[in-house]
Amino acid sequence: MNIQIVILAAGHGKRMHSSYPKVLHPLAGKPLLEHVIHTALTLAPDASPIIVHGHQGTILQNALSHYPITWVEQKEQLGTGHALLQALPAIHEEDQVLILYGDVPLIKVETLKKLMTNTPQNALGLLTAFFDNPTGYGRIKRNAEQAIIGIVEERDATLVERAIKEINPGIYFLPARFLKKYLPQLKNNNQQKEYYLTDILTFAVQENIPIISTQADCEVEVLGVNDKQQLAQLERFYQLQLAKKLMQQGVTLYDPARLDIRGEVIIGHDVTIDVNVVLEGRVVIGDHCTIGAHTYLRNTSIAHHVEIKPQSIIDGAEIAEHCIIGPMARLRPGTVLAAHTHVGNFVEIKNSEIGERTKINHLSYVGDSVVGREVNIGAGTITCNYDGVNKHKTVIGDRVQIGSDSTLVAPLTIQDDVYIAAATTVRKTVPAGTLVYNAREEKHKKDWVATRKEKIKKK
Repeated sequence: MNIQIVILAAGHGKRMHSSYPKVLHPLAGKPLLEHVIHTALTLAPDASPIIVHGHQGTILQNALSHYPITWVEQKEQLGTGHALLQALPAIHEEDQVLILYGDVPLIKVETLKKLMTNTPQNALGLLTAFFDNPTGYGRIKRNAEQAIIGIVEERDATLVERAIKEINPGIYFLPARFLKKYLPQLKNNNQQKEYYLTDILTFAVQENIPIISTQADCEVEVLGVNDKQQLAQLERFYQLQLAKKLMQQGVTLYDPARLDIRGEVIIGHDVTIDVNVVLEGRVVIGDHCTIGAHTYLRNTSIAHHVEIKPQSIIDGAEIAEHCIIGPMARLRPGTVLAAHTHVGNFVEIKNSEIGERTKINHLSYVGDSVVGREVNIGAGTITCNYDGVNKHKTVIGDRVQIGSDSTLVAPLTIQDDVYIAAATTVRKTVPAGTLVYNAREEKHKKDWVATRKEKIKKK
């Protein structure tokens, strides 16, 4: 059976009040449409999904160019039936067609597989759901024998029809030959003057084609996004589902409602995550790690037995085992920490390799550097790596002791076992075993304070 998936994504999304296409708004860090593309490729990995787009199609295509997609334009938005009609030339006669929507991101693969399995090849399959409040959705009409006889859109429904709780999310599975036969026959005799895809059920009833319904497992998976409030509701639901999965795997979350996952997360055993932590991109956390409150991790790999203290920002870093980071530390892309490294409060590191058991504990900046083993970098130390045009490298050997408030002007090499006195500016290569300090005369003026106060009184 050849499965062709069509994703309708041509709506304006006016209620989003945004200059961006609705389906590009993010859910858990990915565009709404990207969630649906992942679902489509999981169900039919060998067939490029067809996406029907409307306005701002170039923006959509650029944002999702890394996926194998067949793009079809709906120049005028004249309804779902009209949108699917635009895709007909790209659909083969022998295909079985699954119709999805770019703004319904949480539809589950398992539910769609059930729909496809339940629907014989000569039947029309549709997904339904029961809503306590069905406002905004088309209603499923059944006869006395509970056979489906049609779908009525809410704006065209009578009061009796609006009381129906069974709704139509618009997800269908049917032979392509039905679409090729019925879509050109659709009429726009309704209040919206649109060509409704739902009207193909009328043709199916007239020709005694079996209509097979499959019920969605939960209400949320068929919810669409029409405004920012609905987007926020789906975000919270989805985040809680991700948090539950982590807890089922043994992760301790101090508050499952205050964790945000915006990408791919792999977390080991006996990991504890405090509140208001954001995990973005690809984040790997090893066993026996602790992630402090208000921490942001992005595209980062963390080995076992690492402690990240609160309010740290770690982006694009590799952290070896038994490191301690923070609080309020910032590790920028290209940072590589070896085992047992300590990085403390208000320390920023960028594009640098830090050796084992090295400590950078307070108020320092290390950029474009290679730092050896068992180095101690005092508070207020900075590497001056940028001359206004180019970045330069600082190399620091093993067991170097750098006093507070030191300035290291790159390009610079400091060899092993060097001591640098506090408040020293280093500009030249330092041989191993050297003490470095800037010769300055320290002057004291006795009784200066009292003399100054006396002068002030006389004024």
